[in-house]
Amino acid sequence: MNAAPSSPQRAVVLLSGGLDSTTVLAIARAAGYDCACLSFDYGQRHRAELQAAKRIANALGAYRHQVVQLDLRPFAGFGGSALTDESIAVPTAGLSSGIPVTYVPARNTIMLAIALGFAEVNQAQHIFFGANAVDYSGYPDCRPAYVQAFSAMANLATKAAIEGQLLEIHTPIIHATKAEIIQQGHALGVDYGLTVSCYQANDAGEACGVCDSCRLRKIGFQQAGLADPTRYQSAQ
Repeated sequence: MNAAPSSPQRAVVLLSGGLDSTTVLAIARAAGYDCACLSFDYGQRHRAELQAAKRIANALGAYRHQVVQLDLRPFAGFGGSALTDESIAVPTAGLSSGIPVTYVPARNTIMLAIALGFAEVNQAQHIFFGANAVDYSGYPDCRPAYVQAFSAMANLATKAAIEGQLLEIHTPIIHATKAEIIQQGHALGVDYGLTVSCYQANDAGEACGVCDSCRLRKIGFQQAGLADPTRYQSAQ
């Protein structure tokens, strides 16, 4: 990692290791922000995305990458999602409408709350979050109204904001299609071969090719007119 900067343009970036959050990090860096990245080990099905996040933070010049330990699995009293409960199957039959079983209850709220505290302690007035309300986003905590409400709460809840240093939450891809996200990242030089988007990737970070996230990623690269660098578990 690079040395911590003295610039007032510090930002905290929520970095999962997937395509969307990587693009958001690239956007923040291109805009001149000095970025600290937060990733979360919350009991998800695999750790390949966390390994990807570490590679991406290094490749895109973050000055810090912090992995926060949470436990949202059933035996910790949470669960309720195919991403944290192995008794709930990851959907592979194709994209559908409504809120998917891969929705993790309160995940984004928990992560943003931790990012809020991290930003205040590190004197950062910006949080970048890869929320997306297009391309099959049935997640209630990715909507513009949710982000606006959290932003309002954040600026009522912190000492920094009360003293005049308001926090801004940036969601630069919230209205973009997957193809538009990929095209923007490609223009910024993002190596999407570093990313892991699959809900059930293996330990090597190879994607299943059939989960909802894989399907969206495939379609995105096709519509963007770019080669898909994803490594699959078998020929897709």
